[in-house]
Parts: sequence; structure tokens; C-alpha cells
Amino acid sequence: MAAAFVLRVRVSPGASRTHVGGRWDGPRGDARLIVRVTAPPEKGKANRAAADAIAKAFGLPKSAVSITAGETDRLKSFSLAADPELLAARLAVLLEE
Repeated sequence: MAAAFVLRVRVSPGASRTHVGGRWDGPRGDARLIVRVTAPPEKGKANRAAADAIAKAFGLPKSAVSITAGETDRLKSFSLAADPELLAARLAVLLEE
């Protein structure tokens, strides 16, 4: 079984298009991956869309991505089940977009 990789993101629901990439620096200096989704922030639609977009961006099956914190907040954490070294390398590329 693959080790869990915790991905910290800032989700923007209601965007004109779905996109994963870019870096958001919070007021405390915490860097997060930006995830924009077209889904509205209601009844978990944006959370599901964000998880699906993350899975696609990292080349993972949807079942390998689950939300672990921030279900009702823009700042969220997701658990990704795959090789942490490969995920860290992909994250570095996505943060630079």
C-alpha cells in the first residue's frame, strides 16, 4: 500500500474553467497549490470537483484522492495515495505554473 501524501490547497469554486496550478502564499507564509473549479461551493460539489481535478493533475485514479481537512473552507488538505517522491516532483512543477 502506498504511503499517504498530504497536499495543501486553496480552492476557488465557481471559476470560469477548472485548472490546477500556481502557488498561493498565505499570510503565515504557508504555500498552497491553487485549484480552480467550475463547480459551485454547495453540497460538496466543489470538493468533489477539486478532488477530481487533483487526481487528473497528478495522474492518479479518483479513488486515490480524499479530502482530510477544510471541507467548508477554501483552504483544504487532501490525502493522495501514491509514491510520495513522485507526487512531490509533480507538485513542484504545478506550483510553478
